Amino acid sequence: MNKEILEVISNNSAIPHEEIASMLNMSKEEVDKEIKAMEDEKVICGYPTLINWDNTDEEKVTALIEIKVTPQRDMGFNKVAERIYKFEEVESVYLMSGSFDLTVTIEGRSMKEVSRFVTEKLSTLEYVTSTATYFVLKKYKEHGIVMAEEKTGQERMLITP
Repeated sequence: MNKEILEVISNNSAIPHEEIASMLNMSKEEVDKEIKAMEDEKVICGYPTLINWDNTDEEKVTALIEIKVTPQRDMGFNKVAERIYKFEEVESVYLMSGSFDLTVTIEGRSMKEVSRFVTEKLSTLEYVTSTATYFVLKKYKEHGIVMAEEKTGQERMLITP
């Protein structure tokens, strides 16, 4: 049942437990117990809200930062990643395969704020050997949810003689 519960709440974490129980032919108490157990085991780590900041007056910039690092002796990449994810600006950190080691996602109020984070905090860490920063220009889909408004009809105006 855990898998089915996880699939339901991964699409909508605000769905009432009564509705989950009804969908999965379980009692509300069983759902409550399963979810609590998965929270205790850190299978469920949180319930973030997905916000389309483009539809608000708030200015936000999202950046993806590729980082090459020197792994720490006896700790590999874990200690480096831990040091980086402790910065309050950092939204996510991923260990990658390929030409760089870590991908960091951050949000800031401006490109200048992101730049300041990279130059003053991230690139000054002794085990960071290089960084490459990419700014997100538009989010079309995030966490499985379409963020961009779908246009219907023609997007370009026809010009006829």
